[in-house]
Amino acid sequence: MLISSKTYSNLLVTFAGILFTLAFAPFDQHYLAPVALSLLFTCWQKTTPRQAFFRGYLFGLGSFGVGVSWVYISIHDFGGANPLSSSLITCLFFGFWALFPALVGYISVSIRRDDQGLKGILVMPVVWLLFEYFRGAWVLDGFPWLQSAYSQLDMPLAGYIPVLGVYGTGFLVALTASTGAFIFQHKKHWPFLSLLLIAIWTGGSLLKTIKWTHPLGNPIDVSLIQGNISQDQKWLPENKLKTLMLYKELTEANWTSSVIVWPETSIPAYLADVHEGFLLPLSRAAEQHKTDLIVSLPAYDELTNEKYNTVMTLGKDSALYRKKHLLPFGEYLPWQPVSGFILNSLGIKLRNFTPGNKNQALLKAGGYSFITSICYEDAFGDLSITGLSEAAYLVNVTNDGWFGHSIEPYQHLQMARMRALETGRFMLRATNTGATAVIGPKGEIIQQAPLFKTTVLNESIIPMIGITPYARFGDLPSLIVLLILLFSLIFYTQPKVIRN
Repeated sequence: MLISSKTYSNLLVTFAGILFTLAFAPFDQHYLAPVALSLLFTCWQKTTPRQAFFRGYLFGLGSFGVGVSWVYISIHDFGGANPLSSSLITCLFFGFWALFPALVGYISVSIRRDDQGLKGILVMPVVWLLFEYFRGAWVLDGFPWLQSAYSQLDMPLAGYIPVLGVYGTGFLVALTASTGAFIFQHKKHWPFLSLLLIAIWTGGSLLKTIKWTHPLGNPIDVSLIQGNISQDQKWLPENKLKTLMLYKELTEANWTSSVIVWPETSIPAYLADVHEGFLLPLSRAAEQHKTDLIVSLPAYDELTNEKYNTVMTLGKDSALYRKKHLLPFGEYLPWQPVSGFILNSLGIKLRNFTPGNKNQALLKAGGYSFITSICYEDAFGDLSITGLSEAAYLVNVTNDGWFGHSIEPYQHLQMARMRALETGRFMLRATNTGATAVIGPKGEIIQQAPLFKTTVLNESIIPMIGITPYARFGDLPSLIVLLILLFSLIFYTQPKVIRN
């Protein structure tokens, strides 16, 4: 039985979506990102906008269906939903995000109008990246998972990240794919286009040799504690004292470090409940040993009836940071009251937190100020560059225990690496169950703790100073260029050839 060309193309784009996910952690087949996009762009050739929408949706189902499959674990294993409800919500989740590559296909084909010249090469990368930005920064407060640039952290194109950030670098990934597809299909202008690709990738390699930041002072000895408290045990009242004693004992064994970091909500109690009896004595002990502690716990404001996810420094400099960018459906419920009604009907109970002020003073530990991010916040580049000129390093505290033995902790670590590379700073990343790591200013993993093992990671970091081009200007220049290109492509028409 022969397969029709349409069926073959539909199967191919679904397979390409799966290949795209394999370009990211933990699979790390980096070259597959431009290959997968090249296959997608090729299957959008000589189609109607409606056909391109359908094929883009199949690509999205393949990529998100594999890439964010860990949502099921969070909903079922730790959210308390039954298997049927968990499966339904998971399918709705990646089915929703699959709409974005579908819309890219529809709009790109509508703009291109069978133009086989410059427009045919540029339109798909431009629209692809604008939708990556829309998805990653705006929809549901942003869902930046599986953005093209993250797949290139260990490739030559990573040299552009401190200059262009995620979206500018992602455009170069998509442009590589589009140009490669054009060369393969048309065989024209291939010498020039091949030289263009060589120039782009060689430029990335050369940029990787540039040091955008430099040391500010002497190395700092740090300890990152990975408590490995199972999510289903973490908040049980009978385990509270045991958990506090575990972190206290691991801390006391590492008083020689200048900075000790605990993971997100490592203290399973509200600030007011443990302040006098636990935190104050711990803070005095830290000050005596000339150590600064960075801990995390929820806080409740009785006057306003508001809850916050916080990071607190203990020791010489005691201060509090309140999480700014909350996780939708995890820390607050968008689309109320519909979402609340549905989740309550399914028996899923979620906490409602309040976001912290956008202009909070930087916390300080080890003698230097640092940029703080809690869990999901390290997925957003703009949060890590706010106030960066005053910060010597980055700290991220995370609890990926919600996702069990899945690919999510590896993907999340990959995003943290991006923040270190964008800012040219060391990052201290302490997590509950993994992946705890010390990341260098080039985005390299200096040391990483094994997942699901109680561990103390000891390392030295260097406080850094200096501003990368991305940290200075953010995403705005890349977005302006992409928008200019988009409007130019919309109104561009290929010159007609007049024949005598």
